[in-house]
Amino acid sequence: QVHLVESGGGLVQAGGSLRLSCAASRHDASSYHVGWFREAQGKERDFVAAISPSGRPTDYADSVKGRFTISRDNGKNTVYLQMNSLKPEDTAVYYCTADLGMVVPTTLEYPYWGQGTQVTVSS
Repeated sequence: QVHLVESGGGLVQAGGSLRLSCAASRHDASSYHVGWFREAQGKERDFVAAISPSGRPTDYADSVKGRFTISRDNGKNTVYLQMNSLKPEDTAVYYCTADLGMVVPTTLEYPYWGQGTQVTVSS
């Protein structure tokens, strides 16, 4: 089992930046693909970004391309989501997930999820 913990959320003005972290409990977490999803109040959980075990970003949602960057530090078993030029529509709870296969936008059927971290962007 992979235990995931998200952190780094908070309240920020539109145009500001935040960096989210997803820390994994397993020392072999570098074998896993990792993805970020977000869930706004009253809406479905939607894909944001994904990264391969080697640190190659595999996909970004169109709504965040050019603004968000996913990266990882396998020595720390941590994946990051750098969020720049934040917009009010980015407001959501952000979750990370991990899988031995590629994380893709078309499913939420992943075995491991964190508890989420709240991001609120004010206008």
